[in-house]
Formats: sequence, C-alpha cells, structure tokens
Amino acid sequence: MPRLPLLTLLGALATGCGASHAHVALEDRALTDAPPPRTPPPAAKRSVAAEEPPTSPHDARAFLARYPTPAACEGAARKLQASSRDDAWLALKVCAEAPGFTQLGAVLGSAWAEDLRVRPDAANLITRVVAQRGGSVEGELRLLHARKVPIFSLASAIAQPDTYRGRYVMLRAQVADQRAEGERPTLWLVEQGLQSVGSRREVGIAYNTDTVTQSSGDLGGRTALTGEGRVGGTIFTRESTTQSASERTYDNLSEETGREALGRLAAPDPFLETRRDYVILARFDGLRVTSGMTTDDEDEGPKIPVLTIVGYHLPQSLAVY
Repeated sequence: MPRLPLLTLLGALATGCGASHAHVALEDRALTDAPPPRTPPPAAKRSVAAEEPPTSPHDARAFLARYPTPAACEGAARKLQASSRDDAWLALKVCAEAPGFTQLGAVLGSAWAEDLRVRPDAANLITRVVAQRGGSVEGELRLLHARKVPIFSLASAIAQPDTYRGRYVMLRAQVADQRAEGERPTLWLVEQGLQSVGSRREVGIAYNTDTVTQSSGDLGGRTALTGEGRVGGTIFTRESTTQSASERTYDNLSEETGREALGRLAAPDPFLETRRDYVILARFDGLRVTSGMTTDDEDEGPKIPVLTIVGYHLPQSLAVY
C-alpha cells in the first residue's frame, strides 16, 4: 500500500479536528440560545380540613372532638350524605346529643328533608333540638308547620280529635301523678306554656352618700313665767343618698295552660319526676271519658286526651339563636 505524503496526512487531521470543533461549538451555542426551562406554577394550597374526609360518626367522641361547634358538626354530617346517608343521619344525631345544639333551621333545611320524611326517629330528634332551644313549643311549632313537618299541638288535637288521631303532638308539660294501669304506667300531664316576665336588675357598683348637718345657737327672750332668759341648743340633720344603675331583664316562667292529658308509657321510668317541665313527643290516641259529674245536657262525663309517649327531653334555658 502506498504511503500518503506527510502534508496530506496533516491536512486530513486538521480538517477532522476543525469539523469536530465546529460540531461542539454548535451544540454549545444551541444550549446557550435555548430558553431556560419553565418552572410549573406551584399548586394552590388547600386546607387540610378541606382535603380530609369527615370523621366517622361511629366514634361519637372523636367526631365531636373534631367538630366542637354545633354549626361545624352539622356541616360535617351533611357532607357525609355523599358517601352514606345512614352515616350522615347518625352523625346528625351525634351532633344533636351534644349540649348547645340549637340548629333547628339547618335540620329543617332541604338537605335533611328526605331523612325527616322517612326516618322513624326524626320527630324525636326535632323534639330534642326544640328542648335545647328552651322548649318554647308554641313558637317552635309555627316554624315546623312552615316547613310542613307533621308535628302538632295538644290544643289542635283536642279541638279535632278525629283529624289528629294517630299523629304526633308536642307539648311542654309537668308530671302531676304517675299510676299503673295493668302493666303500663300512666302519667297525669299538666301542659305548661312559657311566659316571659320582665324585671330590673342592678348592674355595676351602687354608691351611698350619708350626710350629717349640725346647727347650734342661743335664743334670748323674756317670758311671763321666767322673766329674762336665754335658751341654747343644737340641731342635727341627716341625709342619705343611694345611686345605682339597673337594666331590664326577662325571665321565662312556665305557666299552666289549663289543658291536661293522660300519657302512657311502655314501662315505668324513674327519670320522669313530678313537678318538673319536660318537652314531650307523643302520639295522639284520641279522647277518653273521665269519671265526673254530668249535667242534664250531657250524656257522658268530661273527656281528656290520651297520649302514647314516644320521647321526652328536659328543656334548657332559653337560648339566643
């Protein structure tokens, strides 16, 4: 094989080195001219509470601990409807069992309308919330009727017994007596109405001022019996002033409405104490003739409504809601 001249070989090497150098230079320029990579915008931060699903209501203590306010508790219960309406209803019952739950408007809202219609314990849950709000049954029934909730007053049931037989009634009442008729105890209920009574209460600090004034002097003169003479003495005057501030307050007192009823229980209940107010949910069973004096115009004695007690709750102090 013939040898290549030395100059030819050096020229080939120079040409190859130049090509390689040019190639590297293009790559460097391409990298230099390319725009810097775009950094994706940071994802919007979401609150942990919004990302985490509501706690299971089967652990009532943990559920209430996470949602300590009544409004937050009801809101969390409502969110559970997307996954399980049974769990959502259980959560609402857990919320209603907590003291201070007065969210009757939320319970009567459209979110719970279907549950209020089909759940057998819905009426008792509403009764508990009414008791938590102070037990002003007459006013609360107007709110229930505006939402077409079928719970009625004792007065309506007495006025139209055939219309309301078998329906729910709600009343605020005291237990006057408890007796046993066979195996089922019967309560003598005296309905109570809630009246607001105004009074004035002292506030702040009361200030007292006690002032004593002393006056002295002599009086001279002449009398027929003593002749010339002078009379001296001292006069004390005491004044007392009291200053205080007061404000107008209102207390809610229960007062008998004049209506009474017989309430039937499935079994004796030692927690139903006499002379104490309760908000009672019952089923109206009709009117029963009681023993008494009849007049010439009456064929039978007076009648008293008979109720089957479904549930009862102690009314709390009237709440502001």
